[in-house]
Amino acid sequence: MHVLVRLTGISAILMTAVTCLAADRMKPGLWEMTMKSDAMKAMPKIPPEQLEKMKQMGIKMPDMQNGAMVHKVCYTKEMVEQDKPPSGGHDQQCQNKNFSRSGNTYSGDIVCDMPELKGTGNIKGSFSPDTLSSTYDFKGVSHGKPVTQHMETTGKWLGNDCGDVKPPMMPPKK
Repeated sequence: MHVLVRLTGISAILMTAVTCLAADRMKPGLWEMTMKSDAMKAMPKIPPEQLEKMKQMGIKMPDMQNGAMVHKVCYTKEMVEQDKPPSGGHDQQCQNKNFSRSGNTYSGDIVCDMPELKGTGNIKGSFSPDTLSSTYDFKGVSHGKPVTQHMETTGKWLGNDCGDVKPPMMPPKK
């Protein structure tokens, strides 16, 4: 479960990176992202009463639909105007490497070197002003056990107004 949470977090970083690379073509505003993976399909369902307790504690869980995690992300104008992916912050030990873009397609690697997660991944995808799609593959070791993760992400632009959805935190500029 912890590996899935960590890899899902890495996917969020990559989606932010994708947005930054697609600066002149993606719209800022509210996006709905759908991430599918075999690991998510195998996750046990959280009982409704436990979900309610988590909500009361202020923990917001993404929607799970048919083995897919669906969540909303707000991208600001400043975020989509950046010309390179974010570094991940001072304590982020997974790094974006070799990102490139040609037209409306992109690719890149991620390298993780944390005590609990070591390995490499690759992301490939395409975008338009209103949509994006990508695949992400990761191989490594988590807590001494081999990990292989394949994830597919699709996104669609919902509108200019993000409502109460806050943008993801960006690392400080150097």
